[in-house]
Amino acid sequence: MKQMGDTGPPAGLKRVIGFGGGLALIVGITIGSGIFRKPYTLARDVGDPVAILGLWAFFGLVSLCGALALAELSSMLPETGGAYVFLRTAYGDGAAFVFGWLYLLVTTPATIGALATFFAELLVGLVGADPTRPGSIPALAGLTILALSAVNLLGARLSSAVQTILTLVKVGALLALMAASFALPGGSFGHLAPLPRGGQNIGRGAASVIWAYDGWIAVSMIAGEVLGPEKLMRRIIIVGMLAIVALYLGANVGYFYALSPEVMASATGGVPQQIMGQWLGPLGATLISGAILCSVFGALNGNILAKPRVAYALARDGLTFAFLGRAHPRWSTPLAAILIHAAGALVLVGLLRDFDTLTTYFVVVEWFALLFAVGAVIVLRRRMPAAPRPFRTPLHPWVPLVFIAGSLAGLLAIVRDEIGRPTPNYSPLWGLLIAAAGFPVYGLWRRVTGRRPRL
Repeated sequence: MKQMGDTGPPAGLKRVIGFGGGLALIVGITIGSGIFRKPYTLARDVGDPVAILGLWAFFGLVSLCGALALAELSSMLPETGGAYVFLRTAYGDGAAFVFGWLYLLVTTPATIGALATFFAELLVGLVGADPTRPGSIPALAGLTILALSAVNLLGARLSSAVQTILTLVKVGALLALMAASFALPGGSFGHLAPLPRGGQNIGRGAASVIWAYDGWIAVSMIAGEVLGPEKLMRRIIIVGMLAIVALYLGANVGYFYALSPEVMASATGGVPQQIMGQWLGPLGATLISGAILCSVFGALNGNILAKPRVAYALARDGLTFAFLGRAHPRWSTPLAAILIHAAGALVLVGLLRDFDTLTTYFVVVEWFALLFAVGAVIVLRRRMPAAPRPFRTPLHPWVPLVFIAGSLAGLLAIVRDEIGRPTPNYSPLWGLLIAAAGFPVYGLWRRVTGRRPRL
């Protein structure tokens, strides 16, 4: 492992990403499908505007606290791999292996596959094609995965530029949607009044909101390719999270101003499409559908850009097959990791079922791992008190503890509601069991290969 204060890039990857590219990455990955697709789900499952806005504000605060802890860790350990590096430094090789195991074989391929499938569904609907035609959605999703994987193979500078353009499109579309919401005739702040029955299914609502915020951790994974990461990483993370929380709250207030909760709960074609359709007619609905298409495309590109860096770091440290740690000699990208993620996503594209069930599964598994990643800032303050920290988390340890307590409460509520359904959904528990299985797999790997991790 590198010495504290050594900011040189890992062999093979170049520092080419600046503040704008990093900011576009954190905003672009986080703002994907959630803010456009989940308002309908929240209105249907929770119903109460006050409870829904409370969920957005609460988990926005929780995410910001996590991001502040992440900013300290990223400035202290500015290496490719992000949370993997933090977990290995704080807890050892076993915990780091489990995190990399999940990202390599489970969460990243499934996230890429889910986003690609949603992208394909949007595109088919936008062009008026028949979505029931056998094989059309999986084929289009597969082509999208292959195309974006090819772009990301050509280098971080090119893929970062693509991400910047798509982020500008999606943020502009979200701001236009907010303006349309407040300009819509018949809008009223009375729609924000609490309902007599209050909020219901808070666990399902928490799953929807956490999914929308999920993604901010990914920017730490490209720290080894950021110019001057000791200063830029904290600026990227803090500015990015503040922008995301502001956009999410503003958009949701606009949604409820324009439409009543009952109308939102019946908008099966999408809340944004209904608002823009009422404001500008069919053209407005088409335009916002195109913008959402760009948003999902940008989130998909950001995941393909950032997350293969975890497998790269895992192999670089001797915790998996060495070929995963080799960069392409010409393009300086983690070739094997990108290809494996693409292959796994292509397989999963044909197996996806319910989008909301899948997002709930990802939220529980990924955010459970994030509890330990954010907790690493507390562990390392005790274990490595003299290590250089260009940025220090304010109000330590209360800020990371807010993230841990808030996230744990949300995850427990999600699992409770999923198991308590008339038809129980045990997928979150299966995901946690897969994570736990990584520990014996790590032991088997060490025993069979006889390899010792490189320090």
